[in-house]
Amino acid sequence: QVQLVESGGGLVQPGGSLRLSCAASGISFSLYTMGWYRQAPGKQRELVATITSGGNTNYADSVKGRFTISRDNARNTVSLQMNSLKPEDTAVYYCKAAFVSIERWGQGTQVTVSS
Repeated sequence: QVQLVESGGGLVQPGGSLRLSCAASGISFSLYTMGWYRQAPGKQRELVATITSGGNTNYADSVKGRFTISRDNARNTVSLQMNSLKPEDTAVYYCKAAFVSIERWGQGTQVTVSS
């Protein structure tokens, strides 16, 4: 059974940092492209960052230079380090695993940036 479990969300002040983690089980993790997506109230889900099995990364323009995605294939985890957070980063953040036509999503973790 595939499971993606996100953790690390919470409330942070503007300019602060958070680190999200996603623990995967039930998949051959090292083969999968892993990604973080987010969905704000009333908006569509959007890509934040992805990292391929080979370690290539891709970021949304809105988070470039502030967020860093990384993966640990030994621990089957993918992380998102978020710095210089802004109120517009407030959203539910989802972890996604993708391999060929297979996609799996986590349940999401709330990130709120507010003073």
